[in-house]
Amino acid sequence: MRGRFPFARTLSVLAALLVLPLTAPAAASARPGGECATPSIDRLQQWLASGEGTTVPATGSLLVPEGHRYAARVTFLKAEWHVAVVWLGNEFEAQADLSRSAGFLLTYRATDDLYVQLRPASHWSGGDKWLTLVPSTGGKLVTRFFGFSPRRWTSLPELGTPSYSFASALREARGLVFVGKTPNELDFRGLRIDGYRPPCL
Repeated sequence: MRGRFPFARTLSVLAALLVLPLTAPAAASARPGGECATPSIDRLQQWLASGEGTTVPATGSLLVPEGHRYAARVTFLKAEWHVAVVWLGNEFEAQADLSRSAGFLLTYRATDDLYVQLRPASHWSGGDKWLTLVPSTGGKLVTRFFGFSPRRWTSLPELGTPSYSFASALREARGLVFVGKTPNELDFRGLRIDGYRPPCL
């Protein structure tokens, strides 16, 4: 029996060496605690100012360091439509099937009301999207749940009526797009979508 132990130990070492190259890339893509190796909020890496409306920043990433984590900050200026985008798959061409998701939990500050649109891959452009109200928090940090029940989502006559169903938008969700027509100071700290884990890129 004693003669078998060195052989068993050798097999264990070889097995560990064979497994390590397979697991190393996955470990490198995310930090401990689930965040990505590059700046992210709940593994969402692409929080973007689209250049539509007068905003600060005008374009590019909204992510800024906040302690040991990141926040997404944008200021809407003037009485005009502004747009801030979150790509759900962390790249523009990606999409997610949220048809079985109950909704999302948003942690944010807002000095005025705004809306969030659910934009599908097949109907990305334009304002005629399904949306729901994101209430002002009076500048306080709050966490609210936004359900994906169709009765909670509508459209605005000013932006147009969607030509597709809300159910189809859930099946091919490309992004959540925050839009508002009034000056607003926005600070996002969390966005967790029920049943969906964004891939780190």
